[in-house]
Amino acid sequence: MTSTKAELRRSLLAARRARSPEARRADAAALAAGLPALLEGVADPVCLFVAVGGEPGATPDGALPVLDAARAMGRRVLLPVTVGAAPLDWAPYDGPESLGAGPHGLREPMGPRLGPAVLADAGLVVVPALAVDHRGVRLGRGGGHYDRSLPLAGAQTRLVALVGDDGLLADDLPAEPHDVGVHAVWRPSSGVTWLSA
Repeated sequence: MTSTKAELRRSLLAARRARSPEARRADAAALAAGLPALLEGVADPVCLFVAVGGEPGATPDGALPVLDAARAMGRRVLLPVTVGAAPLDWAPYDGPESLGAGPHGLREPMGPRLGPAVLADAGLVVVPALAVDHRGVRLGRGGGHYDRSLPLAGAQTRLVALVGDDGLLADDLPAEPHDVGVHAVWRPSSGVTWLSA
């Protein structure tokens, strides 16, 4: 199981790295344009993340079109703060100037931390993922930060994995007992696909 996951991670990461800067900009613009549909009927706060590297939503120049679109809609946006092996902490996104350097090459909010339990009140949590299967099983980067955090989400919280256009898999991903399934995948070209799992 571990080797299968590792091989799939390598393959998907290589495909992300191969995408041109123009394609990455187009993906980010498409995600920002699709944000109103994703947030329709969703209460604040909404928990997003700063996409980096080849992740969908990341831009070559470091612009944050998805996050800035959410703020322009008047939404209360929270971003994750990595705290060692503990569940993620969360802090408000108040614009690009509110971000600083975090671990693993991430950009994180520098404002007041609200604690991991804030997920219980979130209307939406967008989770980074390399792939998701039709059951909602997610393949992440392997750090476990979201695996430790998602069990804290409320019953009303929509869990949505942000993946590339190739990230919704027909085949089952290996699942482990600690995995928390997502309700939907969000892709640049296809928008949101709700899963029946």
